[in-house]
Amino acid sequence: MSLEGLDARRAALDALYEVLWEKRLLSHVNTGALPPADAARAKRLTAEVLRHLGRLDAVLRPYLARRPNMAVQNILRLGAYELLVDGSGAHGIVNSAVALAKRHPRTARASGLVNAVLRKVAEDGPAVWEKTPPHPLPVWLRKPIGKAFGHDVLLAIEAAHQAGAPIDLTPKTDGVTVPGTETLPTGSLRLKHGQVSALPGYAEGAWWVQDAAAALPARLLGDVASASVLDLCAAPGGKTLQLAARGAAVTALDISEDRMARLRENLARTGLNAQIVIADILDWSGGPFDAVLLDAPCSATGTIRRHPDLPFVKSAEEVETLTRLQMQMLDRAKDFLKPGGRLVYCTCSLLPNEGENQVKAALKRHNDLEIIPVDPVSLGGEPGWCSPEGGLRLRPDFWAGCGGMDGFYMALLQRR
Repeated sequence: MSLEGLDARRAALDALYEVLWEKRLLSHVNTGALPPADAARAKRLTAEVLRHLGRLDAVLRPYLARRPNMAVQNILRLGAYELLVDGSGAHGIVNSAVALAKRHPRTARASGLVNAVLRKVAEDGPAVWEKTPPHPLPVWLRKPIGKAFGHDVLLAIEAAHQAGAPIDLTPKTDGVTVPGTETLPTGSLRLKHGQVSALPGYAEGAWWVQDAAAALPARLLGDVASASVLDLCAAPGGKTLQLAARGAAVTALDISEDRMARLRENLARTGLNAQIVIADILDWSGGPFDAVLLDAPCSATGTIRRHPDLPFVKSAEEVETLTRLQMQMLDRAKDFLKPGGRLVYCTCSLLPNEGENQVKAALKRHNDLEIIPVDPVSLGGEPGWCSPEGGLRLRPDFWAGCGGMDGFYMALLQRR
């Protein structure tokens, strides 16, 4: 690739610094005034370098007498990624990396090192790359995940993170087909090729983007036609759309005005209706409702395969804060239920403290709550998705042969 891609590469290096040093989520990184194509490429390069960071460092390590500063290291990582994964022309990639190094005083003196190392990577790296294991999760995640699921599952999850994530669609009505997709056992559509916005039915609102795992919690509520349903932490609205499409009278509540703007856009595009409430769940008064769905704020560790920046930004301390908030929200969600009403609690987390353990603790706190065991086979899933207390535990290594799924926990509770 020629030097014409230098602006996108420079933006990718800036983004890597913000994620790795400033601990900023990639979604919050500003790519500046780049044209849309360059901005998209910069984000993609950043995400893929982060996805393969451990492998890239392992390939580079033999050619470095000592670890260079982060700016130089990131130039080497970016160049190695383009050489080993993107498969572009080695000559152009090395020249671009050297040009990037020469443009800043902190890296200019290392331009010769960048040139020599990346030429070695181009020659010898592919053989080493194939033998290098996926980037490992940080210790604060590896320990609880390994304890919960075992070492073999931990390695399978890390392999799933390396593989990345396909795009799934939720159809507005059953039986909808979209060219370029395949229908999954749970009813979601998995995109095999093509751009989302160019697919038939996008403008008409016949479907929306939603991971196959994220599409299951709303289905735990069963028949919701004419039922009053409160969707808590609703934005950007995938579950609200599901409930509204099945005939529920949905109240969608979220604390973020900006995120709820996306929900309004999705409702308008799909022609569905819901009452929008901007409020803090802990302060709001409403109901009672026939059913409540709480997709609680969490570490989002189940989505690392599509957000590889998360392990570099999140921390164990943040998870502790989140688990306290989840407990408060779960207690509050119960209060919105009518007697006999149903409550779905879910998180896109791989950590039992944000899933299974939250539900078990809630059942101990509240004598008027009981869990209704879920049959995953009835949802198009597999018996192995069941968790001991009666919920569903989904993992990125499930469906490995057809692209995996996000990690998710969900449980169906009922107020006696």
